Amino acid sequence: MCILIKELDNDFQQIDKVQEFLFAQIKKEFGYGYVPEFHRDIKNLNDFYIAPKRNIFLIAIDERSDEIVATIGLRAYDKNFEEFKEIYSPQSTASIWRLFVDEKFRRCGTASLLFKLVEDFAFKNNFNEIYLHTHKTLDGALDFWNKMGFKITVDTNNELQTVHMEKNICSNMYGDELSNCLTRFDSSEYVILI
Repeated sequence: MCILIKELDNDFQQIDKVQEFLFAQIKKEFGYGYVPEFHRDIKNLNDFYIAPKRNIFLIAIDERSDEIVATIGLRAYDKNFEEFKEIYSPQSTASIWRLFVDEKFRRCGTASLLFKLVEDFAFKNNFNEIYLHTHKTLDGALDFWNKMGFKITVDTNNELQTVHMEKNICSNMYGDELSNCLTRFDSSEYVILI
């Protein structure tokens, strides 16, 4: 299979497709649809990911079907979690959002590659660490993020089983590794053969 990975731009049709994909994935994984306090960024992809220079949103497209099969967003930290008030800042901390992979495309390296691309982007944009939160109820999520080098900072044990994690970025860890598995067509598109 051939997957095209590209940066989301302010194309309204593409944004509509991304929103549709994200809400379908959220429905599958969490069992609910749009919740305004949880999904402001999805409704405003341009404001959260496209317009800000230090933010990015990547989409993976199956070239055979032209369907979106995976997404990931990275943005400067903008949450107001009380436990992190004096720890994270938008100047030094990036945060991962909306990593979803269609179940038919899981376990073939797409999520790992998407993460490596946004981690490289974070490094090049002078972030010191990456924050994320995930849920223990998501199949494979904790194992995946641990493999990517994240450490648990807070396990809330709340109703949603939310776990907060972070990873320090100390260098460009991947060097030429990304180049070896990708062909770069321009500044915002990559192709991976899986």
